[in-house]
Amino acid sequence: MIRALNEWILENDCTPYILVNAYARDVQVPQSYVKDGQIVLNISPVAVQDLVISNAGIEFNGRFGGIPTLVYVPTLAVLGIYAKENGQGMIFDTDDPIPEPPGPGKRKKESSDKPKTSRPPLRVVK
Repeated sequence: MIRALNEWILENDCTPYILVNAYARDVQVPQSYVKDGQIVLNISPVAVQDLVISNAGIEFNGRFGGIPTLVYVPTLAVLGIYAKENGQGMIFDTDDPIPEPPGPGKRKKESSDKPKTSRPPLRVVK
């Protein structure tokens, strides 16, 4: 279904985007671009290289912030595919809730010696 929709979107001169559950098992996407457990990926031929859409998943080489990245998305992690220009496409029904991000054991703890401020300190330079 994903392959057919991708071809249909391209035949209509539109840009195919996929919506992905970024925390699903075996998903390989740059986590710094994940928002609310999801990531939207442009899979058009001008945006990616070596795109393979198989029954098992979607795999391609892309660039994120100028850094080449291998992306792999299992079919079950694809939440939808649509055309950027008009929003036409399909959102897939899933019974699984979006998983929580990896636990705090994998993140660095910050020291709380200083109170956190939302703005950096400013000073006048002459």
